[in-house]
Amino acid sequence: MSQPMSTDGTDGPPLTDASAWRIALPHTAAAVPIARALIRTALAEIEAPADSDTAELLTAELVANAVEHTPGDAPIELVVELLANGCQVEVHDRDPRPPAELCPRMPDPWQEHGRGLLLIRALSSSCGARPTPHGKAVWFTLPARPSAGAG
Repeated sequence: MSQPMSTDGTDGPPLTDASAWRIALPHTAAAVPIARALIRTALAEIEAPADSDTAELLTAELVANAVEHTPGDAPIELVVELLANGCQVEVHDRDPRPPAELCPRMPDPWQEHGRGLLLIRALSSSCGARPTPHGKAVWFTLPARPSAGAG
């Protein structure tokens, strides 16, 4: 398994639990495909019971929002944690302002943007934002997939 890592200025200490994973990403559009690959790898390595396709999609939305709406070029941070009933993914950035789109509202059907956080609300079991010492973390949780024998 990849070693959990933390870089200078992150919002937490290095993670030592094998069920948690943290990495800094560049504050560029290149972070989105990197994050998708990282979440897929992290969930496979920690044997997360959550749906990795949904996790990839929602992680890409959070990372894209952080890159697009956060000023500056400080790295953003991806944190993945295995929970007893699924997984939680967080994206940390340096902007303390909460994302307005977490408030329930329908996007303008004629606009190209505004659906990412709507997807997160619809496909996750819970989501939110919280302040951190260096900005904020926007997060979502996914439930465990039903076992193959269930149903």
